[in-house]
Amino acid sequence: MGEVSQKIMIPESFQFQVSSYDISGQLKLIWDLIKAPLIVPLLTLGVYISLAMSLMLLMERVYMGIVIILVKLFWKKPEKRYKWEPMQDDIESGNLNFPVILVQIPMFNEKEVYKLSIGAASNLSWPADRLVIQVLDDSTDPAIKQMVELECQRWASKGINIRYQIRENRTGYKAGALKEGLKRSYVKHCEYVCIFDADFQPEPDFLRRAIPFLVHNPDVALVQARWRFVNADECLLTRMQEMSLDYHFTVEQEVGSATHAFFGFNGTAGVWRIAAINDAGGWKDRTTVEDMDLAVRASLRGWKFVYLGDLHVKSELPSTFKAFRFQQHRWSCGPANLFRKMVMEIVRNKRVNFWKKVYVIYSFFFVRKIIAHMVTFCFYCVVLPLTILVPEVKVPIWGAVYIPSVITILNSVGTPRSIHLLFYWILFENVMSLHRTKAALIGLLEAGRVNEWVVTEKLGNTLQKAADARKANTKAPRKFRFKFTDRINTLELGFAAFLFLCGCYDFVNGKNNYFIYLWLQTVTFFITGIGYVGTIIPSS
Repeated sequence: MGEVSQKIMIPESFQFQVSSYDISGQLKLIWDLIKAPLIVPLLTLGVYISLAMSLMLLMERVYMGIVIILVKLFWKKPEKRYKWEPMQDDIESGNLNFPVILVQIPMFNEKEVYKLSIGAASNLSWPADRLVIQVLDDSTDPAIKQMVELECQRWASKGINIRYQIRENRTGYKAGALKEGLKRSYVKHCEYVCIFDADFQPEPDFLRRAIPFLVHNPDVALVQARWRFVNADECLLTRMQEMSLDYHFTVEQEVGSATHAFFGFNGTAGVWRIAAINDAGGWKDRTTVEDMDLAVRASLRGWKFVYLGDLHVKSELPSTFKAFRFQQHRWSCGPANLFRKMVMEIVRNKRVNFWKKVYVIYSFFFVRKIIAHMVTFCFYCVVLPLTILVPEVKVPIWGAVYIPSVITILNSVGTPRSIHLLFYWILFENVMSLHRTKAALIGLLEAGRVNEWVVTEKLGNTLQKAADARKANTKAPRKFRFKFTDRINTLELGFAAFLFLCGCYDFVNGKNNYFIYLWLQTVTFFITGIGYVGTIIPSS
């Protein structure tokens, strides 16, 4: 008698439900197994590390806040702390009383702004026979190179000593161009070099206000001016940048100059003593922040720096989110990479005192260039949302609310006119901390994009011409358009989804009401993810 196999007929829909239930049940079982011994301890450690970094950043901000108040109330102005006398003509020697100044203007395909910078440099109030203007053009577009050269010829025909210089390649990028420019035979008799990026427009009296600090104080290597932004009111993106940079110039640079006679050279709108550049080893292209590299090396040789907060130079902020992201990558990756390369050199240096070393290593590099980026992203965009999913891990109210509130208030002192945008600035800075943290890690680890250099796109007065044309009902210049696909930023959209889900979970199951912050942060990540952060015009 043959065996009869019996089959149990189960509906397909029921099989699917059982299968789905088994999978979800297994996932829940795995989660319960690893949650207590692994997830909770790791997340708790993340909370402790984040709180420690928050306290470090808070103490740094409070320290600088106290110092800047003392500087404003009691410190003497630079003209009183250093010897300063106006440059005057001598009846007998004539213009020989004025030192010979080299003005360097590095350029790379600067179609929209080259006339502005060349014109501003040519109009500097300084004896024509004691001024040499050097346009260092690394442009790859032949048409733009021709336009820049013709502009130089036009000013030369007016009696301006202006030289147009090109190189066979872009080795070393900006640092390579500046270094090559100093090798020219006609600059050997120059004592000082003034550097302006292509979008910077100094006032005519710039040299007469800055040069006396160098002439009368032989230990001063650098005089740095403050940036002022001609397009700060263009859109919400530029207003956010203005708030961040104003704090840098109003507080960070001022504190460094007043306490240690040291700060990071901003790469432009500054005057260097050429002897100090040579003494520090000249321009180097080992990082993407050649300006900071030179400043640190010169400081370690004992040279002093002077920051003039009331000497303003007009410049332009990036108008597109894409350009801003590239700029922030360079500004975040470069300092972290330079810190990796120079930390032991700073420690072993015997020319500067112990407290200056502490300031440079801890305050200037570690807290401002690394911790500030990482704590903002790791704490508020990763650790805090994850604690919602793991309620066993608690974040104290002082760490989640009070400390960031104080830091934010201290950061806002640089731009009081934008106080009404402060909340959105916080959300926007959290988004940008994602890219800054990524860039800082690339710099510390010397990973793939560590030496990436993308020149920041500049629009010059194109937007103003367009606005004037609209008012006059005439044809406006061609607008800069971007494909929608070029705007999409998947990293931001991914974090928008993550924060949105965490916010929904907190809304249903949470008790801390973090979902309000998480959903607002989700909106900001989403806006930047689709690339429209620069299209909103702020109200004054």
